[in-house]
Amino acid sequence: MALLHCDFFSDVLQLSCSMDVILPQAPARRRFPTLYLLHGLSDDHTIWQRRTSIERHVADLPLAVVMPAVGRSFYTDMARGLRYWTFISEELPALCRRLFPLSARRDDTFVAGLSMGGYGAFKLALRCPRRYAAAASLSGALDMATLLENDPSRGPEMANIFGDLTRFRGSANDLLHLAEALARSAGPKPRLFQWCGTEDFLYPGNLAFRDHARRLGLDLTYTDGPGDHQWKHWDDQIQHVLRWLPLQR
Repeated sequence: MALLHCDFFSDVLQLSCSMDVILPQAPARRRFPTLYLLHGLSDDHTIWQRRTSIERHVADLPLAVVMPAVGRSFYTDMARGLRYWTFISEELPALCRRLFPLSARRDDTFVAGLSMGGYGAFKLALRCPRRYAAAASLSGALDMATLLENDPSRGPEMANIFGDLTRFRGSANDLLHLAEALARSAGPKPRLFQWCGTEDFLYPGNLAFRDHARRLGLDLTYTDGPGDHQWKHWDDQIQHVLRWLPLQR
């Protein structure tokens, strides 16, 4: 595997940005399938390298891994800030495919993340189901509407990101609403993988999303187990995600 540290300029953000990319070194018979691996609220593009063995976990897989930095944006075009949703959903994939030998096929495109990144991964899959074959959330912030209603202390920062929080539920940033829209649609529906520790503060929201997705009939693989909001669990669970991905091995 090759580990690349890439600095580039984003036209969407009008900002110098960074990402880490893991690429297979073996000659490719075709462009590589790609996993976009997203970080959490207090992290950056280096965190998966520093806190897990992701490079070793993918060493024998025909899979590229792209790890971008998005700050504390919740992968959203911020109400008072930068357009990180447009960056992550449009600009970044196109740029990566120009720079690296990555497949543009839906069947070769996956996304996963932890905490805020779990929210971002499901948001990409639910809003862009024609681009992603599978998405995984580890300890994701999946029921943000309830989380925001139950914890007003998050209000000022979240209002900068999402705008009027009284209008969050049912919006294009509400994953439960997006899941309903996907279930009603006639197009392709990504496979979903979800894990959360039973002692995690985000566990109730994960149960809410799980039950909602099951009622809608979405293709959800759900597991949980003892654990809180820690990297030792995510290093273990990302290995389950890699085995679950529909890769042509």
